[in-house]
Parts: sequence; C-alpha cells; structure tokens
Amino acid sequence: MLTSFKKIIRFSFENISRNKGLFFTTTFIIVVAVSLISGLFVLRSLTDSLVNSIKDKVDISVYFVIDAPEEEIIKAKEQLSKIPEIKEVSYISREEALNIFKEKHKNDPVIMESLEEIGENPLAAHLNIKAWQASQYEQISEFLKNSPFSSIIDKIDYYQNKRIIERLFSISSTIQKISFVFIAIATVLAILIAFNTVRLGILDFKREISIMRLVGASNWFIRGPFIVQGAISGILASFISLVIFALGCWCLSPKVEILVAGFNLFDYFKSNLSSIVFLQLFCGLSLGIIPSLFAIRKYLKV
Repeated sequence: MLTSFKKIIRFSFENISRNKGLFFTTTFIIVVAVSLISGLFVLRSLTDSLVNSIKDKVDISVYFVIDAPEEEIIKAKEQLSKIPEIKEVSYISREEALNIFKEKHKNDPVIMESLEEIGENPLAAHLNIKAWQASQYEQISEFLKNSPFSSIIDKIDYYQNKRIIERLFSISSTIQKISFVFIAIATVLAILIAFNTVRLGILDFKREISIMRLVGASNWFIRGPFIVQGAISGILASFISLVIFALGCWCLSPKVEILVAGFNLFDYFKSNLSSIVFLQLFCGLSLGIIPSLFAIRKYLKV
C-alpha cells in the first residue's frame, strides 16, 4: 500500500516535470476560475451592503403639532415600536430638529438670517420611521391617520415621497436580481472552462494510460497520479489566487468605500479570511481533481 502510494506520488511529479507547460496552463486556468468565484463571493456581500444602504435611506417622517406634549410623542413612539412591520423608529425633538436644520444650512446666510428674524424655533418634533418593505409604508401611514394620537399629528410625508420610496426599493430589488444572475452565469462559465482545460490536458496521457492498463495496473493506481497532480495544481492555484485577491482588495478598498459608504473591502477580506481561504481551497481542489476523475474514466472503460 505504502509502496503504491510512493509510486503514485513519483509518477505525479514525473508527469508535471515532463509537461510543465500543460501543468502551468491548467494551474493558470484554475487561478482565473478560483479568483472569479472568490470575487463573486465578495460581490454578493458588496451588493447586499449597497442594497441595505439604499434601504436605510428610505423612511417616512411623522410631524407633530408645535404644542404637542413630548410625553405623548414618546408614547406614540413606543406604540409604533411594537408594530412588526416597523424596523426602526427614532424621535427627533424640536431642539434637535433646529440644530440639524442649522447645520444643514449654515452656509446659506439668507436662511440663517430669516431664522434669526423669526426669533423662535419654528420646527416641530417628529418621528422617523423605517419599514422592512416598501409596501408597508402605506399601511403604517393609514394606521397613523386612524391612531389614538392622530389629533397631535400635523403631517405624514409618505404621500409626498411615495414614488421615490417605491423607486428606491425597486432599484434595490433589481440590483439583487441582476447580481444573482451574473454570479450564477459567471460561476458556471468558470467551472466549465477549468473542467474542459483539465480534460484536454489528460488527452496527452492517453498512451501512458493504455500502457498502464496493458501491464495490469489497477484503476485507482492509474487514477492516482492524475488526482495528485490535480490536487497540487489546485492548491498552488488557491495560494496564487489568495495573494492576488488580497492585493486586489487592498488596492480597490478606497474606491469601493466611495461607492458604498461604510464598506471597507480590505477589512471585509481580513474579517472573512478563513471563509475565503476555505472557499478558494475547496474550489481549487475541486477544479483540479474532479475533472481529472471524469476525464480519465473514459479511458479506463476502453
């Protein structure tokens, strides 16, 4: 058993030595395939982050009358927080609303002078409400209009922003669907290219396989060198792909963060390093070994 294993290892390295060009070509193809699959893994997370970023910008505001008691507004907030359709409710007091308004328009002297002339805070307290789905905002608005605290509500801005909210959710849904289709197609293409490259490479060993069969070698002994060779190619490809992937994440991180605020690509790489290494190693070994097994099976049946 041990002797056979040593022979398999020796034959594997002999095959690699005799066909260096084919070995490195196969490894290069696997590197491309593994890098692409790893990139699609990150693209999925990037897309999810982008979609969540879009959804986080969508909300409705409930403005209360100027003299509404703060304790009544807090009660309204607590009641809304218990509704399953509502993801988040935040309270903005009159003072906070004024500070936000001043900060936003601090470079506009006309607005700031007008505010000083008024002499008092003209802004009302309000609640910002985020729902899980776009369709739920209308239900929430109807609930607010018929709620026990409707008497202190001055305005709900859902109906003014209805088209914008629906468009943003539609965009986020489209992004998710397109990314899923692209990932599925690209993954299949990467696997097919790597699979066919390995199969074509085994054609060069057709004569050697025939000779080994004639001298009575077992099927597993014939398969052994190709499995080991595929494993070596897959491991090497995974290592090269990891290095390229790390450099790519480091270089692209600032640009990606501009596109999707809060998503640091290199930090994502570091925090998911074990998953990425496992994914790349699994894909590399699969693309190196499985095509070899399928390709050589044809010659073992002859």
